Amino acid sequence: MTLREIAIQLIGFSGTLLFFFSYQCKNNRNLFRVQLVSYVFYTAHLMLLGAFTGGVSYMINTLRSLCLSSRWKFARSRGACAVLCLMQLAALALTWNGWISLLPVAANIATTLAGYTNNPRKIRLAGMLINSPLWIVYSVFAGSLAGILDEVVTEISMAVSIVRFGWKALDRVEK
Repeated sequence: MTLREIAIQLIGFSGTLLFFFSYQCKNNRNLFRVQLVSYVFYTAHLMLLGAFTGGVSYMINTLRSLCLSSRWKFARSRGACAVLCLMQLAALALTWNGWISLLPVAANIATTLAGYTNNPRKIRLAGMLINSPLWIVYSVFAGSLAGILDEVVTEISMAVSIVRFGWKALDRVEK
């Protein structure tokens, strides 16, 4: 592995570390703020790997986290959710590289829809059952060691948050 390849993986691993800590935030607003910073690292990581659909999808995730952590009413509305999902579909069309391009877009649309419910349980379920499995497969094909580790660590982090906060405590809608 060259120094450049190691540096690219380290950028991704920085995103992994931040994303792990995001699920330890009990408050959704803080969860989305930490994820925003994580997505910046992942965008750079995937773009440097040449995984453009994933990189552009993470740019949209960055915007999503900004919206969901915002106090601006429209940013947290169903309209904003629809705009973000349409942006994901546009990213898919613009960066199409075969069936593999479907994975990050489908994962991010599921996570966006869950995020806009403001229900911590639904956010974690979408992450554990849809987002992480699809991103693991995409990361394997993209050559993202950090992406694979991120999703495995994220699964663990979500499980820890469920144990830590309790499953019933996570079934509420935050305003």
